[in-house]
Parts: sequence; C-alpha cells; structure tokens
Amino acid sequence: MTTSASPSPRFRISRYRRLAWWGSGLACVLSVVGLLLCWLNPAIGAPLRPGLDFTGGTQIQLERRCAESCSAITAPELSRTLSQLTLPAEAGASSPNLSSAAVQVLDQGRSLMLRLPDLNPEQASAVVTGVEKQVGPLNPAATSVNTIGPTLGDQLLKGSLISLLVSFAAIAVYISFRYDRLFAALALVCLGHDVLIICGVFAWLGLLSGIEVDSLFAVSLITVAGYSVTDTVVVFDRIREQKTALRDLPISEQVDVAVDATLTRSLYTSLTTLLPLVALIFFGGSSLFWFAVALTVGIAVGSWSSIGIAPTLLAVLARR
Repeated sequence: MTTSASPSPRFRISRYRRLAWWGSGLACVLSVVGLLLCWLNPAIGAPLRPGLDFTGGTQIQLERRCAESCSAITAPELSRTLSQLTLPAEAGASSPNLSSAAVQVLDQGRSLMLRLPDLNPEQASAVVTGVEKQVGPLNPAATSVNTIGPTLGDQLLKGSLISLLVSFAAIAVYISFRYDRLFAALALVCLGHDVLIICGVFAWLGLLSGIEVDSLFAVSLITVAGYSVTDTVVVFDRIREQKTALRDLPISEQVDVAVDATLTRSLYTSLTTLLPLVALIFFGGSSLFWFAVALTVGIAVGSWSSIGIAPTLLAVLARR
C-alpha cells in the first residue's frame, strides 16, 4: 500500500515571516511619522498636503515660448514677482494678496504652475500678464486657468472621505460574511496596511517636494483597496482548501503550500497590472502622473501584503 507524499512547496513564506513583518512595520512607522509631520507643519496643517480640489482657489499653468532652451527662472523669483502685483479689486472687496502663492517650475523652466487664492477672470488675466513681463513670451494655447471655490472644495473633500469610508465598510461587511472572523480581520489589517503606506509615501512627497493630493488620489485609494482585498481573498481561498486536503499538516505548512500555489498567479497578475500604470507614468501627461504613481505603489504594496503579511499572520494567530 502506498501513500501520497504531502506537497513540498518550493517557496516557504513562513521562513521569512519575521523579515516580512519588520519590513512592513518599518514602512508603517515611517508612514505615520510622515503623516504627523505634515499635520504639524503650519504650511500644511493636515496629514496630507491638500490640492486645489480640496482647498479651493485658482491654479494657473503657463508654458513659456522658448526656441531651444528657456532662460533660468526660479520659484522664489516668481513668488516675489507675484507678491508685488496689484490686482484689480472687486467692488467692496480688497485686492487679493498673492504673497502666499505656491509656485512650481517644471520641465527645466519651460512650464510654470501657480497656486493662488480664488481669483476672478480679470484678476487671473492680470497675473498672466505680470508673469509674462518677467519670464518672456508665453504660449497662449497652453495657458490653463482652473478655479474651484472654497465651498465646492469642501464638498469634494467631504465626498471623497465619505466614498472611502463607505467602500471600506462595504469590504468589511463582505469579508465578514464570506469568511470567519480571523480571515476577515486579517484582510482588513492588510487593507489598512496598504492604504497607510500609500498615504505615507504621499505625506513624505508633500513634505519634501510639495506634492499635493486631489480627488484622483481618493479614487486611487478606493481602487487599491478593491485590488488588495481581491488578491488577499484568492490566497485565503486556497488556504481554506488546503485546511481540508492537508488537515494532518501544521497550519504553517498548509499556508506555505497555499501561498506557493498562488504565488505565480499573484505575481503575473500584479505585473500585468503594473505595465499599463508604468506606461501612464511615462506617457500619460502631468494630469495623470501622480494618480498612476499612487496606483503603482498601491498595487505593489497590496501584492506584498497578500503574499507576505496576511498568510504569515494567519499561521501564527490560528495556532494560538
């Protein structure tokens, strides 16, 4: 009489669980530190640097008309020019103060991004004229002026937060019905892990490079949440199958077999998802650049947590 040998996985994630926990723990700590530093920064005053979508105001994007290379221009120089401008005032109101304007010089001085208080069309036109006197001729076809009032910005912020909370609550309810409490809790832990690291990355980008988050960032968080839970559910489904087929093996062995069986699928799925996102980063233009970066970071971290965090925690907690 012969007995079938238990499967021997090529990759045993349980052997590297402490390394996985230390890596994720360090990333989470750095993320929390970045969020706190943003919150304590008087110029930001929030866990993430809010963009025009949430704060309201006027954003003006300009493109200089240069033959081959543009003359050097710096953000402090443009800020001084803006602070000295006198804009036409509306009846019964004072002229807007531009001393707190945020200026970005992009594409080796060819493109300029101005973040200003809420301006009317006449005031925005005066700003463009004043900047053109300093930096030289501008390309009118590439001039973009976007204005969002503070009331609409507040509504967008509240709507984004509500969308995130509703989506996370729906995911929590689904997992609770689909699996037992331990599986559901670990899936939600991984979801929080992924969202925290994405927010931490953008908190540090906001501190070091002035990168702001907008409504597209909220969309990226919801997308990553769905992807992360889907990836984790696939691994958990295989673990649940192995609990019946390999009931004589320790739970850590069952987890190793399940992760090894889904590893190739998880990696291929993540890589095929990342390829179009990388194309968006390089060829999608400035409007989609940081959206694609957020999704790329989220997909990578979500794949990691589904393989290295959720299964290894399950093996330890189920044993206890």
